[in-house]
Amino acid sequence: MKRRDFLRTAGGATAAVGASTAATGTVAAEDRPDFEGYLDGVDGGFADLRGQDEVTVEVGAPGNGGDLAFEPAAIWIDEGATVEWVWTGDGGAHNVIADEENTDFENEHTDLDSGSPVDDEGYTYEYTFEEGGRTGYVCAPHRGVDMFGAVAVGDDVPIQEAAPDTGWPEDPGQWGVPIHAHWVGVAAMFGIVLTFVFTFYVLKYGESAHTGHGGNQ
Repeated sequence: MKRRDFLRTAGGATAAVGASTAATGTVAAEDRPDFEGYLDGVDGGFADLRGQDEVTVEVGAPGNGGDLAFEPAAIWIDEGATVEWVWTGDGGAHNVIADEENTDFENEHTDLDSGSPVDDEGYTYEYTFEEGGRTGYVCAPHRGVDMFGAVAVGDDVPIQEAAPDTGWPEDPGQWGVPIHAHWVGVAAMFGIVLTFVFTFYVLKYGESAHTGHGGNQ
């Protein structure tokens, strides 16, 4: 089963998880390469690095429940550009291997392979992307925690459709404060309004001698 199909099958439970991780960098925006759901729910940012001959991706960056992410997870480069993956030394032993099994698009660079997993800080692996297209890759030991990445090469790649501009971020968690704080604010406002209503009622209809109605003159 391809990774995209698995995400669809998982349904509501994984949708909730995906929504929480979206705020930390899931790739989904207009004018970006379309990786056809391959990076849904994957932590790590996106970088348009066209115009650069050499680019760098961190291996073992914070994300996916630990230091288990590529940063950026998705990059867009020119044909002939070289990518250097640099190990942070965090998150255990990692590697970089072309992932043909889980992609819905045909990998153009199936020989992408850094070899056996290593955990040495400063270890590097370089690969030059000569052909245009899209390539998904994975850290084999951490496939199960979504340590995936992807590379789009050249200008002739599918582009994501622009989402309608509603004026608000799609993820409520990006409205300026965490989502739970919004509900705290709503509850606080409700409490303040309720206090005013209760005070008005007591002053107007209460039994106190100092209120307008119902008290002894």
